[in-house]
Amino acid sequence: MSSQSSSQNPRRPRVAVVFGGRSSEHAISVVTAGAVLRAIDRTAYDVLPIGITADGRWALTADEPDRMAISGRELPSVEQLAESDTGSVLLPVEPASREVVYTEPGSVPKALGEVDVVFPVLHGPYGEDGTLQGLLELAGVPYVGSGVLASAVGMDKEYMKRVFTSFGLPVGPYTVIRPREWERDEAAVRGRVADFADEHGWPVFVKPARAGSSMGITKVGDLSALDEAITEARRHDPKVIVESLLRGREIECGVLEFEDGPRASLPAEIPPAAAHDFYDFEAKYIDSAEGVVPAPLTGEQTGRVQALAVRAFEAASCEGLVRADFFLTEDGEFVINEINTMPGFTPISMYPRMWEASGVGYPELVDRLIRAALSRSTGLR
Repeated sequence: MSSQSSSQNPRRPRVAVVFGGRSSEHAISVVTAGAVLRAIDRTAYDVLPIGITADGRWALTADEPDRMAISGRELPSVEQLAESDTGSVLLPVEPASREVVYTEPGSVPKALGEVDVVFPVLHGPYGEDGTLQGLLELAGVPYVGSGVLASAVGMDKEYMKRVFTSFGLPVGPYTVIRPREWERDEAAVRGRVADFADEHGWPVFVKPARAGSSMGITKVGDLSALDEAITEARRHDPKVIVESLLRGREIECGVLEFEDGPRASLPAEIPPAAAHDFYDFEAKYIDSAEGVVPAPLTGEQTGRVQALAVRAFEAASCEGLVRADFFLTEDGEFVINEINTMPGFTPISMYPRMWEASGVGYPELVDRLIRAALSRSTGLR
């Protein structure tokens, strides 16, 4: 093709949507990818879906969003989407090339073309926690969302709270159970958690420190149930965080990066799920507990939580997008619980619903994130 015809027909940017992964949030990542694939404007972008299996293989998957949805109580997986594929997709390993390669046992590697930007919709460890972001930084490939540091901070609930505290953001009481502490002296840890709960009140929430989608969380009413709750949390992460119960309303707020800086969406409220003790995985994704958008707050409360959400975004050096989760306590104060640097994009997810209520529809939201990533360099910035 001549240079003249190339300029007349410029190549569309190619977006690799990477999903699945090795975390316990594998299925939710697949569902999110289906929604993103449906929303990407195919007249503006070429798309390459890449699924990561539960054991870590990067597989070439069909561009079939309808197969990525939750069916009843059955969760989708990359393995189902790539059942006949035995090869592996390899990203470039140096910044000089963005060529993606497909390899299959006994066959010559096949070039799949260049990728201009990656939309990583992985949730949890090995994807949302800075590991994938680091790989993409080494490869020199731009990507949607926060960088290595912010992704790691956003995944680790302990260090997230430490960062927020250092920036003057209000957080609730918590204590951390580190792996070596539990392995060395379970009795001492049990006693420390009991003292914490006696000081701040039972029940407490026992959580994996680096997981999401409410995986592995147990509401513990007394000391007798603590060991079982720690065991459940440690199935997802050897590091455990114990948080006191904050009585009040659950409020969420989306943050999106615009050309002039981050802005907050209208907030949402997560009402108590009637059939669930708290807003757990089944309430979120199986029984589809409905959030209220916009949240029934006063104008002053809405402004306050929006300002706090943007402050949290800036405190953790986030980029692209964040969903910030708060409690509005009984005394009228907002306490930040956590941020999600790659919140769910499922059809029922709160982040896109909040932005739709704020005037940014789903396709525009996805397009904004891709364009922002394309305009941003990798490396120190």
